[in-house]
Amino acid sequence: MQGDESLQILVGSEGDNLPLMEMGTCQPEASDQWDCVLVADLQTQKIPKHVKRQQKFLENLESGGFHFKVRRDQKKVFFGIRADSGVIDMYRTLLMKPEDPSSKAKQSFNIATTRIRIVSFVVNSKMRPGETFEDLVKDGVFETMFLLHKGEKNLKRSWARWRNMFQLQPIDEIREYFGEKVALYFTWLGWYTYMLVPAAVVGLIVFLSGFALFDSSQISKEICDAHDIFMCPLGDQSRRYQPLSDMCTFSKLTHLFDNEGTVLFAIFMALWATVFLEIWKRKRAREVQRWDLYEWDEEEEEMALELINSPCYELKKHHHSYLNSTIILILTLFMICIMIGMAHVLVVYRVVAGALFSSFLGQQAITAVVVTGAVVHYVIIVIMTKVNKRVALKLCKFEEPRTFSEQESKFTVKFFILQFFTHFSSLIYIAFILGRINGHPGKTTRLAGLWKLEECHLSGCMMDLFIQMAIIMGLKQTLSNLAEYLSPLLAHKYRLMRAYKHGHMSEDPELKEWQRNYRKNPVNTFSLFDEFMEMMIQYGFTTIFVAAFPLAPLLALFSNLVEIRLDAIKMVRLQRRLVPRKAKDIGTWLQVLETIGVLAVIANGMVIAFTSEFIPRVVYKYHYGPCRKNQTFTEDCLKDYVNHSLSVFHTKDFKDHGRMEGQENVTVCRYRDYRNDYDYNFSEQYWFILAIRLTFVILFEHFALCIKLIAAWFVPDVPQAVKNDVLKEKYDRIRERMCFSCRSTDV
Repeated sequence: MQGDESLQILVGSEGDNLPLMEMGTCQPEASDQWDCVLVADLQTQKIPKHVKRQQKFLENLESGGFHFKVRRDQKKVFFGIRADSGVIDMYRTLLMKPEDPSSKAKQSFNIATTRIRIVSFVVNSKMRPGETFEDLVKDGVFETMFLLHKGEKNLKRSWARWRNMFQLQPIDEIREYFGEKVALYFTWLGWYTYMLVPAAVVGLIVFLSGFALFDSSQISKEICDAHDIFMCPLGDQSRRYQPLSDMCTFSKLTHLFDNEGTVLFAIFMALWATVFLEIWKRKRAREVQRWDLYEWDEEEEEMALELINSPCYELKKHHHSYLNSTIILILTLFMICIMIGMAHVLVVYRVVAGALFSSFLGQQAITAVVVTGAVVHYVIIVIMTKVNKRVALKLCKFEEPRTFSEQESKFTVKFFILQFFTHFSSLIYIAFILGRINGHPGKTTRLAGLWKLEECHLSGCMMDLFIQMAIIMGLKQTLSNLAEYLSPLLAHKYRLMRAYKHGHMSEDPELKEWQRNYRKNPVNTFSLFDEFMEMMIQYGFTTIFVAAFPLAPLLALFSNLVEIRLDAIKMVRLQRRLVPRKAKDIGTWLQVLETIGVLAVIANGMVIAFTSEFIPRVVYKYHYGPCRKNQTFTEDCLKDYVNHSLSVFHTKDFKDHGRMEGQENVTVCRYRDYRNDYDYNFSEQYWFILAIRLTFVILFEHFALCIKLIAAWFVPDVPQAVKNDVLKEKYDRIRERMCFSCRSTDV
């Protein structure tokens, strides 16, 4: 009977309004006063134990200084939650330094977003041991919780529209509505997009400069005229000696991104990455100072929220377990091995696909393998991203972080490491392994003793790397953006259609507003995190292998112009409101950006040294070429370079030489390597060029890193104006304390 009484209290009579519980009696509030809404299915009101747990949860909220209001429609029960002014006063008091008479005025903050942040924190925290809102959702007591969009019309008009793509972002309005963390994300994304303009322009110039030499390149001329030079067959299915002149078009295309400008562009991008980060630090410092958050402390904020939730809260101390760290390290290394294993799966695919495609595509099989391999790699990325997130989250929970910010930082590091190997393992394979462990014609390395390992494209491994980068970046930017926009848009439209079809739209303005917010797409704690991760991976593609794909900054620029408005439309129009969190920097992501910058220097140096033809061309030009032997040589110093760079293989040494097409007219074939023509071992030239390659990598990396360090030293992280403002505030605060002390003494 008691359960029935509780049921009557919550369900009440038919209509939109529900009578409030006696314990939660409060005056009706304006719609914009409710910060958070809890939702339960109407059927739960017929289950006494669910009703009792709902009542207990709401009682705990009310005892902490929160008010609620209950409304319902034909399907759902809505509980509007808001914090009273006493909670805000407690928050203000907890963050005010008692010895500072002016600190209360100094601790300025947006009351609306602060109230929302407090309500969200308390609702999602433990109300009593073993009982959290998450537990209640799992047990079906509540369905969900969401924050109310209120006053977003300005942002819809000035920001969250495609027509505003080329307009400046209203960062202050974003901060007032979504909090400092979201505002810093869009500030960073806007600055990153702005800085991509010079990188994109220089990359495009480097790429287009190849067109100026499209027909005048000495190497391309020699390849196009090499009708009497035959290349050795690459695959087992190929039985034809291919004239080198067939590679004429590909050699010209390769020259677009594998030319002398590549080295300068790689050094420019190393400098660009440093300048981008250093100026970002200055920009962040200005914004944070303007928002009065320069001296704000995240740990104090979290402790204040914990004390508001529970005055008996006990401080969680820092701890470290070597056992847990060892287990996490082992599991992380295991996952990295799986990522590398996935790269090997791609290798197996390319080898097997090469054998299959050769039977019906002939000489176009290599191109088909490269293209389809890139598509397969993209599919692997999509699948493993979901797996990586779950694994990183499990590892993070196992580590038992002390606070939410610490959990977010640890999760960021683990997830990024896994994502890095997922996205870049195949590119590393193509850049530095593909075609280098294959042996030579007549004696090739085989997978499982059956399939011949894949070779680089006849025009060089840079072509493979360029195609892989172009397809992955193209697919990731276009398909990901389409899915990121269409998925929430269609889901939102579907919810609205169902609501109109079943007549669930209330005539009551307040309930109608709650229903409108409820039908938006749900958000979680990783919503903003996912946006950051997407940008970090893009930043990696833009910098790490940019020497092989100088158009990467241009693609990233176009993508970011779309991404900014896409994220704005999602957050304002399609998704429920994000929790407006405070922040004074982008956290661990800054260290991720700095790490990517260092990796970019190393990777680009190795791409230029080992993947491109830059070092062999330079060595030939100044050591083996005609200009070295004859100082008065008037022709191109790379004359006869192609013949010099191709090794000779005697066709009679093929085991099945008799089955080759045109074998009676071909006594030798050529292949890309530096080997002797009598025993097929590496020649003296190979070892000399290898030594030059290694020397170049060391010199390039040290030179680029020195430039980065000098640029970082030359551009201070914090502007002097900001430092002076902070200094003046400290001085004024001390002077005020002194005056306050003098007045107290006089009294």
